Amino acid sequence: MPTLTVDGKQIEFKQGETVIEAARNAGIDIPHFCWHPSLSISGNCRVCLVEIEKMPKLAISCSTYAAEGMVVYTQSEKTLQARNAVMEFILVNHPLDCPICDEAGECKLQEYAYAHGKGESRFEEIKNRKEKRVQLGPHIKFDAERCISCSLCIRFSDEIARKNQLTFIKRGDKVTITTFPGESFDNSYTLNTVDICPVGALTNQDFRFKSRVWEMSKTNSVCVGCSRGCNTEVWVRNNQILRLTPRHNKDVNNYWMCDNGRLNTFKTVNTSNRIDGAFIRKEGMLQKASLEKAVLFAAKSLKEFKSGEIAFIGSAYATCEDNYALVKFAKMLSVTNLAFANHIIPGDQDDILIREDKTPNSLGAELVGIKSGPGSLNLEGILKGIREGKIKALYVMEDDPASLSDEFEEALGKLDLLIVHDTNQNRSTTLADIVFPASTFAEKNGTFVNFQGRVQRILPSVATAEMDRALDGMEMSRWDKFGTEFDRWNQGHKYDAKPSWKILTMLSLQLGSKMKYEMAEEIFSEIANSIDAFKGLDYDKIGELGAQLKIKQTILK
Repeated sequence: MPTLTVDGKQIEFKQGETVIEAARNAGIDIPHFCWHPSLSISGNCRVCLVEIEKMPKLAISCSTYAAEGMVVYTQSEKTLQARNAVMEFILVNHPLDCPICDEAGECKLQEYAYAHGKGESRFEEIKNRKEKRVQLGPHIKFDAERCISCSLCIRFSDEIARKNQLTFIKRGDKVTITTFPGESFDNSYTLNTVDICPVGALTNQDFRFKSRVWEMSKTNSVCVGCSRGCNTEVWVRNNQILRLTPRHNKDVNNYWMCDNGRLNTFKTVNTSNRIDGAFIRKEGMLQKASLEKAVLFAAKSLKEFKSGEIAFIGSAYATCEDNYALVKFAKMLSVTNLAFANHIIPGDQDDILIREDKTPNSLGAELVGIKSGPGSLNLEGILKGIREGKIKALYVMEDDPASLSDEFEEALGKLDLLIVHDTNQNRSTTLADIVFPASTFAEKNGTFVNFQGRVQRILPSVATAEMDRALDGMEMSRWDKFGTEFDRWNQGHKYDAKPSWKILTMLSLQLGSKMKYEMAEEIFSEIANSIDAFKGLDYDKIGELGAQLKIKQTILK
């Protein structure tokens, strides 16, 4: 490979890479505002100026292509003077909004002003005034005074979202950003511009003024809005999720995620209809009970039915571990009626990220043994069995079959026994005889498999009451490892919920089973040892970016 020298360090680069890309790949940071690895080159901020031997003037590293034998200086006196001058120019009209700006703590301008600025300004005139709190679209607020005209949002709208909705107007120090006449900045990916905006010019209206970045914990996770499985970061304060942001994974979602996944998928975690504890129907009313009592009652009730009279409904919203435990539990009872519901919205899909399948784990549920396709072992077969009186008991895990159709809701009312575990109240829990409180995606460990066959991990970012009880019994040496994050979690309300696999384990023990799982990792280890697609994998190998399963192309949707 060809090489160039940056600050005395010889580094290799690929043909076609710019100086800033080559340096970045070698761990050398060159400051920049307008450059992004997934967008076209604009070259208008000038902060990435570097000195290159045999070139008469400084060059912007974002648009200068690396060449064999090139010698680059990013810290020379000439470079630093120019960089300081550019920073001073950018800050001339920038308002002193840091104390009230949402971007504080993750603002490039703030960081570069400290690292590369002079710390003083020679500008004595009145700063230019521009519009503030402009509603560009349904989710975006724009502060024109903070904007440094990097054009990242304009290029993103045009090149990634493929909706040319933003543009510059006016000239000189009056330049600002607006939508085209009659347009609203309302495409499905607008909030990505908040992530790439290097200052606080574009803000997320849903998150605006809710928290400072240093007041929140951040946990890697996966979006549950569709079968794409975008990699995300979950931001939590006082045990409440305040925002989701995309996490870079070039094999899944690159740097982006859709607005729906960002705004709507976490709202069910901390909401008024969360199921907080177990419930048993008595005298026609669901009454709260201890989880242990509900488990004993459920076990006793299931014993009253023959295996052919029982059916199970798994869930494409639940993890592979949850669904695998359900399959194993059904086999223990010799039950073959086992299916899950598809949640597909035909046509609600694009060729960027959004998928028609609005669940995160339909492929994972199928791979561990639950079917949703044609045949007797599907939802239609279960519905028919209930109507004919052959199926008298139904066990539903993390789904709402009553909402699928009026016919299904009517059929559920005819059952002798309906057991549901879910995260939130719904039409099915209203009809249930026993309700178990299930942990949400943000409260448990587990895995999802996206439509491409990539298995990815979720981790707990919000604490439940169960976590508190676990910590009470921890040795101090282990508490030290978790203390900082759990101190933050313990600030807010914790729901009394458990992962579905754990509820099934408790129930199986009452029915004489050998299911004795203590951790989600144990279930995944069993999955990896028994299902070919997962062979050789464990949580460490899946890592933060997931692992591609070895499955036939025909299985992928």
